Amino acid sequence: MSTSDLCYLSISEAADLLQSGKLSPVDLINAHLDRIEATDGRLNSFITLLAEESLEAARNAERSINSGDYLGPLHGIPVGLKDLYYTKGVRTTIGSKILRDFVPDTDAAVTESFKNAGAIIIGKLQMHEFALGPTSINPHDGPAHNPWNVERVTGGSSGGSGSSVAAGQVMGALGSDTGGSVRIPAALCGIVGLKPTFGRVSRYGVYPLSWSLDTVGPMTRTVRDNALVLNTIAGHDSRDPWSVDTPVEDYTLGIENGVEGLRIGIPNEYFFDLIDAEVSRTFDQASHVLEGLGARVERVFIPILERSLAISGSIMMPEAAAVHIDHLRNRADDMGKDVRDRLETGALTPATDYIVAQQARRLFNRDLADVMTNFDLLLTPTVALGAPRIDQPSVTIEGSTLPTVAVLARLTRPFNICGFPTVTVPSGFTKDGMPIGLQIAGRVFDEATVLRAAYAYEQATDWHTRRPPL
Repeated sequence: MSTSDLCYLSISEAADLLQSGKLSPVDLINAHLDRIEATDGRLNSFITLLAEESLEAARNAERSINSGDYLGPLHGIPVGLKDLYYTKGVRTTIGSKILRDFVPDTDAAVTESFKNAGAIIIGKLQMHEFALGPTSINPHDGPAHNPWNVERVTGGSSGGSGSSVAAGQVMGALGSDTGGSVRIPAALCGIVGLKPTFGRVSRYGVYPLSWSLDTVGPMTRTVRDNALVLNTIAGHDSRDPWSVDTPVEDYTLGIENGVEGLRIGIPNEYFFDLIDAEVSRTFDQASHVLEGLGARVERVFIPILERSLAISGSIMMPEAAAVHIDHLRNRADDMGKDVRDRLETGALTPATDYIVAQQARRLFNRDLADVMTNFDLLLTPTVALGAPRIDQPSVTIEGSTLPTVAVLARLTRPFNICGFPTVTVPSGFTKDGMPIGLQIAGRVFDEATVLRAAYAYEQATDWHTRRPPL
């Protein structure tokens, strides 16, 4: 099997080969290290590569598997971590100059979970500075590049996670999602990205951006692989005060049950006010696919969605400013201009605005919960357009010219407000060959139905089988 073929195995496929002894973890890691060496000069996916450490872990995994001590489907699998997850003894920069030499003395909860499952952390991945931006254009490390066209953005803030998975550098990665930072790069890079329910996955040891919005999420090339990673990282953790003690299931069970009879709502408001025509057409085709599979698809009115940006921004930015208040006071010149400007805006937001936004959030969540008494899922586009060029500060959609950063995160932010589990799955390509994503949201803690619908759509189409030309 060629290096490319090994690197584009799904986690499920590789796990079967590893467990049976038909594939060596050392060979699998070497293939991915070769892939990284061949491609990362163009992609810039990694901040820190752990080549020697991952090879040693692969040798240990091989010994364990050969002795019958197989830990499960992530044992021996190469994965990456967005560089805001604490890794004991390994620097964690959060994509910044200020924390360039920060070395945690503990692992994040999800880092522990990966290690306990036998997954091999091959490196720390590129990101927008302090996770505060949707492009992953980083002034300290350079931009992450999209493997479908290296002149285009990956999306952010988990850009290195998106590009590394799509390019076959890792088999799965973790991003974080406060306003779309898992789903945006997943959609723009043509992979699967899940924002679990707020509180489903521990954020212990994850550098914060906005404590009432931050989530941890897996990024993979297939829906089943996404479920496997979620199985590994989901669960209550008393070290995270926002973690919710609710039962965790095996998310691969029932994933093949299809969508027949599921009630799927398409919001009339907000999501289609500002959207590229290609994305709109692709969305219509995707909704027809789900309808053809037996789902009941209908339009639904949710007027409060129009308040999404005001609520999200008035909560996220003051909370982010509070996290970084000492950096603003003492090291502001060491920040990228875009991040500094946003943090200063957050610091100047009146407390009354923040309080009103939190009150509005309660109404927003109530209205969305009411909608979900009549629907199992909500269906929307993930991003309003294909990936823009890295040197493109503004985009024009249907005659309106807007900042690129404002457009990229517009359609993902509502589901951070209400905390719904939300996945993006590949659903097509623009005429320029850039991926388009389909966004599926479900009731709180019902990741199983969200993944089940995503899997049904994935298996009915071939978008997930395509590889970038890199």
